[in-house]
Amino acid sequence: MGTSPWIVSDDLWERMEPLLPRKERRFRHPGRKPLPDRQVLCGILFVLHTGIQWEYLPKELGFGSGMTCWR
Repeated sequence: MGTSPWIVSDDLWERMEPLLPRKERRFRHPGRKPLPDRQVLCGILFVLHTGIQWEYLPKELGFGSGMTCWR
């Protein structure tokens, strides 16, 4: 059985990661701990593939909240 279409392969991630901007760490007001970019991308692909609304993104799959991926 094939992999889910929203799972980013290691090969694809190696090519995409250098294209993403680096985030500077905020020390004074750090806010919430960010999710890894790869997890967020998988969440975005899940929404695009399934057509669900952002607010219904299942946290059980490890993508974080829908609002985290949407932002």
